[in-house]
Amino acid sequence: MAWRALFWGSGVLLLVSAVFFLVLDHVVREKFDGKKWQLAARVYARPLELYTGALVSVESLRAELNALTYRAVNNVRKPGHMSIRRNEVELFTRAHTVAGEQVQGHHVRIRFSGQQITDLRTVSNGGFLGNGVEEIDLLSLEPQEIGAIYPSSGEDRILVKLEDVPSLLGETLIAVEDRNFAHHFGLSPKSIARAFFANVKAGEVVQGGSTLTQQLVKNFYLSNERHIWRKVVEAFMTLSLEMHYSKADILETYINEVYLGQSGSRAIHGFALASQYYFRKPLQALGEEEIALLVGLVKGASYYNPWRNPERAKKRRNVVLGVMAETGLISQAGLEQLKSEPLGVVDKAESHHAYPAFMDVVKAQLRRDYQDDDLQSEGLQIYTTLAPSVQWNAEKSLSSRLESLESGYKIPSESLQAAAIITAVGSGEILAVVGDRNTRFEGFNRALNSQRPIGSLVKPAVYLAALESEDYTLASLISDGPIEVESKNGDIWAPQNFTRIDHGDVPLYKALSYSYNQATARLGMDVGMRQVVGVLDRLGLDRHVAPLPSVALGAVSLSPLEVSTLYHTLANDGVYTPLRAIRSVHRAGGERLKRYPLASQVRFHDTDVALIDYALQTTAHQGTAKSIYQVLPKNFAVAGKTGTTNEHRDSWFAGYTGNHLGVVWVGKDDNGKTPLTGATGALRIWRDIFSRLPTAPIDNHHRDIEFHWVDASTGAASAEHCRGAVMLPFKPGSAPTQSASCDFIKNPVKVWWRNLWGS
Repeated sequence: MAWRALFWGSGVLLLVSAVFFLVLDHVVREKFDGKKWQLAARVYARPLELYTGALVSVESLRAELNALTYRAVNNVRKPGHMSIRRNEVELFTRAHTVAGEQVQGHHVRIRFSGQQITDLRTVSNGGFLGNGVEEIDLLSLEPQEIGAIYPSSGEDRILVKLEDVPSLLGETLIAVEDRNFAHHFGLSPKSIARAFFANVKAGEVVQGGSTLTQQLVKNFYLSNERHIWRKVVEAFMTLSLEMHYSKADILETYINEVYLGQSGSRAIHGFALASQYYFRKPLQALGEEEIALLVGLVKGASYYNPWRNPERAKKRRNVVLGVMAETGLISQAGLEQLKSEPLGVVDKAESHHAYPAFMDVVKAQLRRDYQDDDLQSEGLQIYTTLAPSVQWNAEKSLSSRLESLESGYKIPSESLQAAAIITAVGSGEILAVVGDRNTRFEGFNRALNSQRPIGSLVKPAVYLAALESEDYTLASLISDGPIEVESKNGDIWAPQNFTRIDHGDVPLYKALSYSYNQATARLGMDVGMRQVVGVLDRLGLDRHVAPLPSVALGAVSLSPLEVSTLYHTLANDGVYTPLRAIRSVHRAGGERLKRYPLASQVRFHDTDVALIDYALQTTAHQGTAKSIYQVLPKNFAVAGKTGTTNEHRDSWFAGYTGNHLGVVWVGKDDNGKTPLTGATGALRIWRDIFSRLPTAPIDNHHRDIEFHWVDASTGAASAEHCRGAVMLPFKPGSAPTQSASCDFIKNPVKVWWRNLWGS
């Protein structure tokens, strides 16, 4: 009877074990064969494109190369090296993949003249002493990762295929963690025994006892609970994994799964992401000592954290280097040199670049086209329009200038706030966004969400409406005397000029250039406020504005992004182009999902906009923005408009060159008073940005415009040698025909716009 009970008991136990194994086997295969991980959407800046004639300065290129962790060396010999000498840069670009497309690396020499590339070609091994070999039409650097949209789990990783993993990393991992990996069937008593004796001999953990397969099962399938039953489950799952999948499959999954650090709420998984996190380098660019550090972190990413415990991390790294030398992965001769190398990790504050203000724009555009689940789990690749060198320039200029303003005007420290947006004229691509003086602050984004009265920035719309009506030219006279408007409820609106001075009859161009309020209000009433609001709509304003007289002087609240849309239409010859922060979106494998192409619509006649351009260039040369030419060359054509609201609560400037538009706002979050005008606040930040920005002047030569001399006081036709004569642009056939009397002068004032407009 006893043997019979034992027989049946054993049979039941075997049956239960078999069923249990089959259940676990199903669990193992279902997850391993399915979607293993939720993958963050990764967001990239635009790749910097270099070519002869490109507007790129040595300093802006240096900044971008530094961000991509290119190493400054005397002799450029391998990818990731650079050498900069005056107006020449030699570098070896890294091969990389963009949207699934392979981009080859090149060893090149670049020559500059000022802020422009004049020569780009491959070079011989002689570097600067060598001769150019072959001209290159276009060279693209790898795009910088600027952020990500993470899964709700908090886990983050960059997937990498085993064939793309440096062989040294894989071999080092096996040497340190599981030397018998290729030969065991998941469970290896021999490995446990060998690791025990090796660790006793070293006095610390230098080898693991669990196999790589066991470690993968623990991390991939099981919780952190410790009990006998869990070890049984682990053993069954390990055997199942080894039975169904190759060693290569297991190793690849391990390399992508292993936990290697923590960045706030974001868990760093996998060697590919760890390489970016600690070194800001692709996995393929790691050196031997860097591979050793990452492999060393497998034993305890927190315990060996290189920022918090650098000495401990270095000791662990050197232990791994010793194992590498012992197993022949590196030479004994080079071991001591590698041990003496610094850890080489990037500054922790910069280990994962994020531009929160720009990312807000990206996310807002993405959520019009994608669900949150797609953005947080599908590993999308999002290629944006951000230009890192422009972004850093804007951030530095804004932060440093605010400190200077507070010091110079005795404003309480850190009480001012500001926002700035830089846009590429023509494409509508947003190159930089700053939403806070603390440029890494992830909170209220003033560039997108702060709606403040725009003051005189609205005035070009009033004058454009007048010029479109055919009843006005830039020479037409308008009264800048007192004006009163009574509303339906009996209230009187009586705007005054900023200086409280009346100027009598003034030509339109001067009223706009000097920002006269009374003349502008009168012009808006004469043209009709419905026409003015209609111009705002066509410029790109996407909100309802009541056609009230006060709108002519800026009684409308907009964000800097909305202002950028309006002024981009002016800068783009009257062609409306929606501003965009995204170029394209791709699946993790590179397949394109959505492209954000250039879209445009002609909304104004270019000659009308050319006249506004002229008046805004006069603003920069003679009017409220003339301090621009304290830093820019006098013959550099720039257009712009200052804006100041009541009691100086808001300081604005919007200005553009031939390539770039910049909009800047300065004020206080509590809407408090400041001593700043548009010219003394926002304009100074704009000026700081554009003085370092490689850009081109406005091209006025293509305009279908006629220039004529007119008498500034009467608007009648005049001549160059007549006192009070000014040269103004006109649409063909619109110049005055009646002549004014001429008080001849021998040496008239030089006309500054003659060279700019080719007249």
